[in-house]
Amino acid sequence: MNFLPGIWWSLPLVLIWATPPVTSSWWYMGAVGSSRVMCDNVPGLVSRQRQLCRRHPEAMLSIGRGVAAWTAECQHQFRRHRWDCNALERGQRLLGRVLLRSSRESAFVHAISSAGVVFAITRACSQGELKSCSCDPKKKGSAKDSKGHFDWGGCSDNIEYGIKFARAFVDAKERKGKDARALMNLHNNRAGRKAVKRFLKQECKCHGVSGSCTLRTCWLAMADFRKTGDYLWKKYNGAIQVVMNQDGTGFTVANKKFKKPTKNDLVYFESSPDYCIRDRDVGSLGTAGRVCNQTSRGMDSCEVMCCGRGYDTSRVSRMTKCECKFHWCCAVRCQDCLEVVDIHTCKAPKSAGWISRT
Repeated sequence: MNFLPGIWWSLPLVLIWATPPVTSSWWYMGAVGSSRVMCDNVPGLVSRQRQLCRRHPEAMLSIGRGVAAWTAECQHQFRRHRWDCNALERGQRLLGRVLLRSSRESAFVHAISSAGVVFAITRACSQGELKSCSCDPKKKGSAKDSKGHFDWGGCSDNIEYGIKFARAFVDAKERKGKDARALMNLHNNRAGRKAVKRFLKQECKCHGVSGSCTLRTCWLAMADFRKTGDYLWKKYNGAIQVVMNQDGTGFTVANKKFKKPTKNDLVYFESSPDYCIRDRDVGSLGTAGRVCNQTSRGMDSCEVMCCGRGYDTSRVSRMTKCECKFHWCCAVRCQDCLEVVDIHTCKAPKSAGWISRT
């Protein structure tokens, strides 16, 4: 892939860089004015993405909501790790450096961002916010499941449209078959889309005397985005390191002891840095000042989080709710109690500045 200076080339970065707040009047003016002017002024989009933007300008607002969803979910999943999915620090867009590597973190970000677009577009369809789609048109008439017959009703989430739009918009950034990173990104993008569909569930409402459920009306609904995040987090932990095959058209496992990746798995080429110190080149903020858990044996333990540098302890007082009692009917009343706790934060390395490789 060719990279232009100053352009956030990867879709996750394009979305963060180009998407104003949902409440921004800029979006309103663009939607009711010239979509061409709006879309041509979004930096970093490729030709196909600009075409989709001009054709569906209202979808860009939904994608903005998707950005908020996947960014929050990424930060939630990595909250106890050295790399915590924090894209900004004093104006430095470090997420771009992470995505320039073909690491497990890059694989997760591509998958969760692709999933976020699917989720946001599908939700917008169901809520009537997009002119190009609505509820799933295929869910009509009668059907049968393990509990018997039912009628399709309500508004089934149009997941197929969400996947189709996300595939067209997100994958347009990659050039199929041109290089290894593009194939990796396309694979992980697809894994993210499939993850959202995996948690599509059937919900039903019973009709009949005293809720006898002699008649049922059912529809398909997406699960909370947290389920997708949890699922992709497990895939991140089990991500498979791969190498390109000899003809350059696909992957093979780097270690023959491991299974061949499926379409649901995340794949990566490069091992991750340790993220212990501030290093722009790898997108690391370091762990100096991060809160650690003195009693944990996991990734958030002071030993692991602080990379062996040790930690400082400060004693702080905070107000908490205590001695809560239930009062009939129907309230829970608590007292305010002063609690003294120890907070442990990682020490900085001897050289606390940014590493520079010049």
